[in-house]
Amino acid sequence: MDEHRFLEEYDETRYRHPSVTVDLVLLTVKDRTLKALLHHRTQHPERNKWALPGNFVGFEESLDDAARRVARDKAGVKTAYLEQLYTFGAVNRDPRTRVITVAYFGLLPAQQFERAATVVPELAVARIVANWPGETGGPAKAFSSDNKPLALAFDHADILGLTVKRLRGKIDYSRVGFELLPRHFALRQLQDIYEAILDKQLNKPAFRRRMLDKNILEPTGLYEQGASFRPAELYRFTKTV
Repeated sequence: MDEHRFLEEYDETRYRHPSVTVDLVLLTVKDRTLKALLHHRTQHPERNKWALPGNFVGFEESLDDAARRVARDKAGVKTAYLEQLYTFGAVNRDPRTRVITVAYFGLLPAQQFERAATVVPELAVARIVANWPGETGGPAKAFSSDNKPLALAFDHADILGLTVKRLRGKIDYSRVGFELLPRHFALRQLQDIYEAILDKQLNKPAFRRRMLDKNILEPTGLYEQGASFRPAELYRFTKTV
């Protein structure tokens, strides 16, 4: 039997097929705080809990295409930095059936993030807290704008926690921090990004010196507009860290 005939006669019902979904963590830093977009589940299962935007992967669809579709259709985000995070496959993670999810995280500057939250009324902005020590990891917590804890659906607290852990591990050797900033930014804004992700305060002079010594920032000759204090010089990111 040649391969062509083998494939023609192959019985695809021989093995049960698990469902595959994509869940998307869309993040920004606003007011020195890490924030994510969540939606309130109005249907079973996990009704009245809060979940990440997600959907089932189409049979003819790649994972990356599914992640971009979820960003576009569920959050109104057409362009964003997207990165595959991890595959979550605990047997009972979804009570409906066997569901494996591939989690992605997307990073948005605050202005673009707020626009997405406005355009899609089903979404809400949640403050994300992952205050376990260092990079040990663990589930994250979510809070509403009035600081009430939000019950997270499925294993989405673990997905959020792993996203924060990944960002903490990558922030010093990749460009992920800059994906959360506008094209031109003050060093103070960059420090806010680092402090929000790392969940700790950094020494301002030491941070500024370390960033400039990396030779990855270029002064633009521009300054902040409308500041009530001395306007800060604006920089731009010049190359991969």
